[in-house]
Amino acid sequence: MLNFFVLTYAATWACFGAAALLSRESDFRMPLLLLGTIAPSLVAIALVARASGSAGVQALLRRLLEWRVGARWYVFAIGFLLALKLAAAVAHLALTGDWPLFGMTPWFEIAAAIVLGTPLQAGEEVGWRGYALPRLATSFGLARASLLLGVLWGVWHLPLFLIQGLGNFGQSFPMFVLGSTAISVAMAWLYANTRGSLLLAMLMHSAVNQTVGVVPTRLAAPADNPLIAVDTSPITLIFGGLLVVSAIYFLVRMSRLAKQGGS
Repeated sequence: MLNFFVLTYAATWACFGAAALLSRESDFRMPLLLLGTIAPSLVAIALVARASGSAGVQALLRRLLEWRVGARWYVFAIGFLLALKLAAAVAHLALTGDWPLFGMTPWFEIAAAIVLGTPLQAGEEVGWRGYALPRLATSFGLARASLLLGVLWGVWHLPLFLIQGLGNFGQSFPMFVLGSTAISVAMAWLYANTRGSLLLAMLMHSAVNQTVGVVPTRLAAPADNPLIAVDTSPITLIFGGLLVVSAIYFLVRMSRLAKQGGS
């Protein structure tokens, strides 16, 4: 497993680092960022091909088309983050007397973006949930594996917080890693209940990306160092608290399932 993370970090950070050295107008900047983004899946495919040949790669990629799961898991994949965002908005109203700022993107544009963005998440999910999660779960159990993968997944994004012109630039990196870890736990719960479907993981990844702005929780960049600064705006703290509570719930459920399976 160590070789997957070493190779993925090296490939991604090399691409992101090279992109950071280029001007925003450079024709090579976006291709480098894209190549760095899909590095987890490219590394995973290469490692599987080396260990198991074409049959292993085909078995891995078939999970991209695993759609035969209960309808409730499609609802979960699409609605998880959206539900927490709306719950945070209601809690903000109850605690402060005011609604937080809402995003202005129409719902039909969000829905279209989720659908169109789902296939693009294969560039990450073949690596994270297709290759890394099941192998980590074999060693640590699914609950602990989801936490470890969440931290590694979040830290993998670090260069994006340092490249001017990107959406993460200047935002609070610790808060992002906390959120990524909590979302990783929720995605592991989805993984456990959909027979490891990468299609559902991709759908949830896309939905998270597209609904994060429904109730913005990163309203301003931290004033000092984004690597250590924490956004303390009420809506961010409320939303972060809900993410942590949801993660604890799924961790408990996964731990109970593991005990039942071992009894």
